[in-house]
Amino acid sequence: MFPKTGNTFQNGGKKGNAQVEYRDAVWRALTSELGGTHQATKAAMRWTCVSERTTKNWISGSYRPTAEHLIELMRHSDTVLAVVLELAGRNEATTTERLKRIREELEGVLTTIETICAAEDDQTAG
Repeated sequence: MFPKTGNTFQNGGKKGNAQVEYRDAVWRALTSELGGTHQATKAAMRWTCVSERTTKNWISGSYRPTAEHLIELMRHSDTVLAVVLELAGRNEATTTERLKRIREELEGVLTTIETICAAEDDQTAG
């Protein structure tokens, strides 16, 4: 065995902790949204076009997705998107996106109410 030579740089363990935090955050997000069932594995497989084993590793928290696969997960899962934004310290982006969805839903509800009221007015007038 060769002796260890060269410089070592201390990063305070931050990179290792960030990787574990990222892996655990994605694991929690996937299991909270999809559950831990076989159907959850199939859904994540469809979203990312990866193997069943790879998806099971993400859902079990053993491994973390690569950047390309993370983007696909974020594209299909609001929970994964929110967790990644939280890890990045961008909670306001999550709030803005949620408010945009709520506004769209409210606009739909108001349109429905207006349609119902207009139909009732037509019935009472006729």
